[in-house]
Amino acid sequence: MSDTSSELICVGAIGGAYGVHGEVRLKSFTAEADALEDYAPLLTEDGAFEFDIAITRSIKNGLAARLSGIATKEQADALKGVKLFVPRDRLPETEDDEYYYTDLVGLEVRDTGGTVLGKVKNVLNHGAADLLEVLPPKSSETVFLPFTMANVPTVDISAGRIIADPPEGLFD
Repeated sequence: MSDTSSELICVGAIGGAYGVHGEVRLKSFTAEADALEDYAPLLTEDGAFEFDIAITRSIKNGLAARLSGIATKEQADALKGVKLFVPRDRLPETEDDEYYYTDLVGLEVRDTGGTVLGKVKNVLNHGAADLLEVLPPKSSETVFLPFTMANVPTVDISAGRIIADPPEGLFD
């Protein structure tokens, strides 16, 4: 495991300029979209840039915001695709049965009988529910396991393991 106090967690991404006065379009990856302001300053992944943030309004598919040091449309457009991070210790503690996606990636997935089903490659959410993208052993094809209490009754991050009760035939 990495040193969690200095680990960077992705909390958003810049979608490019919004208007002509240096505002940016932001996609928030936080539970409450406008919580991005609470975690400022936001960092680029390499730590080379740090931004204070002021959310100006909600827009379709995200937020419009001002970032410190960004004053023109050209500067805002140059940041398109840049992901924004915060040190993990700036994020709130999770409740029981609540997890940061980054904590689930890499966990081993076993069925209720102890058989290894694979490792979590990614966590996806396309609006309806979270899905664990699981890469089975000796396979290049992933399986999407709905991340529900029925399908994933146990998550043990300290042991690096998830116990799953997948729908019939999902891992065949």
